[in-house]
Amino acid sequence: MNKSLYQKSAFWLILFFGFAVFGFWKSYYSPSDKDLSFYQHFHGISMTVWCLILIGQAFLIRFKKYDIHRVIGKSSFVIFPILILSTFLLIHFSLGSSGSINTRTLNSMALMVNATLILIVIYGLGMYFRKERLTHARYMVCTIFPMFTPITDRIIYNYIRPLVPLAPKIEGMPIVPFYGFLLADMIVLGLVIWDWKTHKRKDVFLIVLGLLLIYHISAFTFYRFDFWRSFTEWFLGLNLT
Repeated sequence: MNKSLYQKSAFWLILFFGFAVFGFWKSYYSPSDKDLSFYQHFHGISMTVWCLILIGQAFLIRFKKYDIHRVIGKSSFVIFPILILSTFLLIHFSLGSSGSINTRTLNSMALMVNATLILIVIYGLGMYFRKERLTHARYMVCTIFPMFTPITDRIIYNYIRPLVPLAPKIEGMPIVPFYGFLLADMIVLGLVIWDWKTHKRKDVFLIVLGLLLIYHISAFTFYRFDFWRSFTEWFLGLNLT
């Protein structure tokens, strides 16, 4: 039933946020002293707020608090651009200080920039269909999928390190985000099958799966292309951070 989408999505979003806190516990959320930059805090706070909004919105729908849901939804027109700004600033800060542009830099740019672009597209579709509540709900839940790899990378490096050398490699460099890609794609494929069998729908989750596959392929291929090197040089050359 479509009802289950509302009733259960909040708990799946809580689970996602729990994994995010677990993955970033050592590097961000733990109370130990850390020398973190303004850009790391800006992004960390923005992403935390976004995850809490997703959870809160799902519960508001579950308990039929539609007026509050709409007010918070309108606030996302401000909060979401702030999240995106914080992401691009963090990308620039993290990669711009490396000095030279190599394969690792080009691959990291594809991982982070393209994930952000896919997130923008999914959010944009969710807002475009905001008056079609079931379509809107599906897209908004799917905004978590471009954000998988920062979490899975940290969990793997911190707790499941034997997986690192087993990941596909680019010029000898393990691409650990592969595991996050695989997990996201499997979950969305499961949602595609569930939505078709349960509701005879083959729109939202199939579109999101296609967007994710385009992003995941780009992460393994864009580093080879001159246009991507030119874009990377231009972006990192901007005086942003």
